[in-house]
Amino acid sequence: MPKLLIKGKHLAYEEYGEGFPILFGSSYLWDASMWVPQIEAFSRKYRCIIPELWGHGQSDSIPAIPYSIEALAKDHYQLLERLNIDRCVVVGLSVGGMWGAQLALNHPDKVSALVLMDTSVAPEPPETQQRYFGMAAMVEQTGKLPVPLVEQILPLFFAPETLRSQPGVVEDFKQRLLNWPAENITSLVALNRAIFSRASLLERLGELSMPTLVMVGEEDNPRPPHEAQAMADAIPGAEYFVIPNAGHVANLEQPQMVNEVLHDFFLRNIR
Repeated sequence: MPKLLIKGKHLAYEEYGEGFPILFGSSYLWDASMWVPQIEAFSRKYRCIIPELWGHGQSDSIPAIPYSIEALAKDHYQLLERLNIDRCVVVGLSVGGMWGAQLALNHPDKVSALVLMDTSVAPEPPETQQRYFGMAAMVEQTGKLPVPLVEQILPLFFAPETLRSQPGVVEDFKQRLLNWPAENITSLVALNRAIFSRASLLERLGELSMPTLVMVGEEDNPRPPHEAQAMADAIPGAEYFVIPNAGHVANLEQPQMVNEVLHDFFLRNIR
């Protein structure tokens, strides 16, 4: 896996295909493998680039603590600069959508189209913020993701139908969490605090002028459809699509439907 030196640390990324660049922003707790269904579908026509978050996959530990969504947006802008990419489509899921929206606001000339999936750029509600901060404190104290915590995390990511019908996907994710490298726990905790203490961008979404698609799993618990609807309403001309029988990682839970929606959006908006 190639890596680029950014802020004195190596940011790992995967790259497949040729054509107009699509930059995929992954969810917290996932590596580049979460986008396999989309890479298989789109790398035949587009240049697909999938960076891994700090302390995730093969990326180094986080460059500084505390960190922020703004810092993540700057890191991914540097990635684009180093890869000599003048314009791209950003497809961001969860925290990938948070920094993706920030990148689009900071550098609208770079982002020709934007897809925000299972994400929110509003402030984290106080009750869930405290819950997620509590999870981070447990991880920091134990130096790992203990089994009871992992069991709490699984239904946050997957719809009930996914938990029943796709045990392989769920088990792979579970084992990744249980075997998280000890040296990356500090980065995990720092990113948790960056994500769930994020500043609101909701009031700035009206500045976005590029074609934008907002997608959300119908049963996404952490980022429910009403949050996605609020973003779509705030972005001029944004499209809004709800994925049935999907939770927080809709691209993995319902890959065929997600790929069909993305394919249509790309055909109409990639020039």
